[in-house]
Amino acid sequence: MSVAFQPYGVWTALVTPFKEDGQIDLDAFKRTVDFQIAEGITGIVPAGTTGESPSLRWSEHNLVIEEGVAFADGRVGVLAGTGSNSTEEAIEATRHAQQAGASAALVVDCYYNAPSSLELRTEYYECIADNAPGIPIVPYIIPGRCGTEMSAADLAILHNDPTRFPAVKQATGNIDRMRLDREYCGTELAIMSGDDDMTLTMMKDEQIRASGVISVMSNIAPGALSRMVKAMRASDRTTADKIAAQLAPLFKLVGCKILSTRRLKDGRSVQVEDRFRNPVPVKTMMAGLGMGVGACRRPLGMMTPAGVEACRAALRSIHDATPEILSPIEAAFGVKIAERLGNDDVWAALAR
Repeated sequence: MSVAFQPYGVWTALVTPFKEDGQIDLDAFKRTVDFQIAEGITGIVPAGTTGESPSLRWSEHNLVIEEGVAFADGRVGVLAGTGSNSTEEAIEATRHAQQAGASAALVVDCYYNAPSSLELRTEYYECIADNAPGIPIVPYIIPGRCGTEMSAADLAILHNDPTRFPAVKQATGNIDRMRLDREYCGTELAIMSGDDDMTLTMMKDEQIRASGVISVMSNIAPGALSRMVKAMRASDRTTADKIAAQLAPLFKLVGCKILSTRRLKDGRSVQVEDRFRNPVPVKTMMAGLGMGVGACRRPLGMMTPAGVEACRAALRSIHDATPEILSPIEAAFGVKIAERLGNDDVWAALAR
């Protein structure tokens, strides 16, 4: 059942649960979707980059979207991840998402190929729109992961048809760039934050006026994030700022930099900074809390003991200060948060 795309609020960039044998765990996926909806999110994003889309086979990619639509069952919108570094693959995926009943397609800028902004618009986004008519397309701009960036000017040209390109997921981290998006595109474009920690900044800025977030950490705290965004949309900055401060330990761990030691063949020890990128930290925390999502798929792997401890410490600080943020997980997944956080064996098993 297709639900009209509503480009505001909190859309959760869902992780993809895997079993121990590496297969997709559809039972765990359904529990995750039900939890999200019960906690009041606006919509779900299956098979996005947080869902490890680059590591999914296309049959798996399509399955995740189909099941995401089925599990949502018309209760919330479904923004299907359909981007690729291949235009033809993105066209096929977007067509499939429309046929499956998705509300809209989230299409990331082409990674590795690094086309120019002109090529992104003419050889990618416009081709997808021409060949998959009838489904809204949300460009996802994240140069730090893609090595390329569609310009505000080319976004504005796409937005000439606001029914086809109604929104953008903005993860450049560049406030000036986001202001250009608003200036060039006008008031109709919905700007969605792609960085949890920048959401309120983007919503408060009068030259950006973001309408919400496509969130990583709402996998863990969907209720709190939904309350934060609703408060900000209602101009209740005091409440929004309070919730953001409570969630800050999570926001800091979307990506995690940890110093590690390597021993060389000649016996020397050298320090290396390991950067564990999304979704490694969030999946580690979800696994530690007992949410049953399994590990990441290779080439992503387990964190170092120091990385796991950073995740555990962040969750502990939130649970100690505001236990109501994590408490909904207990009923949804049949766990005791305090027991999980206090069990050294649980967290040791998550480290390499």
